[in-house]
Amino acid sequence: MNSSSNPTQNHLLAALPAAEFARLAAHLQPVALPLGEMLYEPGAQLQHAYFPVSAIVSLHYVMESGASASVAGVGSEGIVGVSLYMGGDTTPSSAVVQTAGDAYRLERRLLKQEFERSGPTQRLLLRYTQALMTQMSQTAVCNRHHSVEQQLCRWLLVTLDRLPSDKVVMTQEMVAGMLGVRRESIAEAVGKLQQAGVVHGRRGHLTVLERTGLEKRVCECYGVVKSEFGRLLSDLLPGAGVAAASVR
Repeated sequence: MNSSSNPTQNHLLAALPAAEFARLAAHLQPVALPLGEMLYEPGAQLQHAYFPVSAIVSLHYVMESGASASVAGVGSEGIVGVSLYMGGDTTPSSAVVQTAGDAYRLERRLLKQEFERSGPTQRLLLRYTQALMTQMSQTAVCNRHHSVEQQLCRWLLVTLDRLPSDKVVMTQEMVAGMLGVRRESIAEAVGKLQQAGVVHGRRGHLTVLERTGLEKRVCECYGVVKSEFGRLLSDLLPGAGVAAASVR
């Protein structure tokens, strides 16, 4: 756990009124989330909610065949474990750490207690949940109707928006797993972006050279989700994201 991390780096926690934050702060447990760690599995009882501060967590749906795809990502703007306050303690999806970093976790009982007070915490979490539902819906549409190149541009932009630094490190195989496509399709999409001068690849690393190039090539799904998050959570989210990424 980074010694400089603190709960208010999570925008939901930072937006809570002082009294609500104080009730939770004493129970927030700092945790380091390594790349690839599974926070919960499909159908398993959720024990904690997680508030990322520098980590990014991917919500996956897994088929009987073992194939999977990410339906949403959660960074410092949100919470992992919405099922805990929406009436269910389990979910058919899994939650896997996409980008290593830090988070704070809270026992499910304490989150439920705070939510059931029907105060500012409840209203804030419901607004976030609506934004998350938009992200999930738009991802499903994007995966069905848009090219792999457009999906990759969307994934890069969304990931960059969530990071405090200017780099993302992830294998192309993992990116393919996030999008639910073949690794060869990701390699082809990266090649097209490199030919256009939008990215630069070296020994498996990809660096974004021109964010505007991604924005010109991305489908409307990125803008729809960004706009909805801004509409619902404009009082607690920061501005534009960073400008470079690396995919190994």
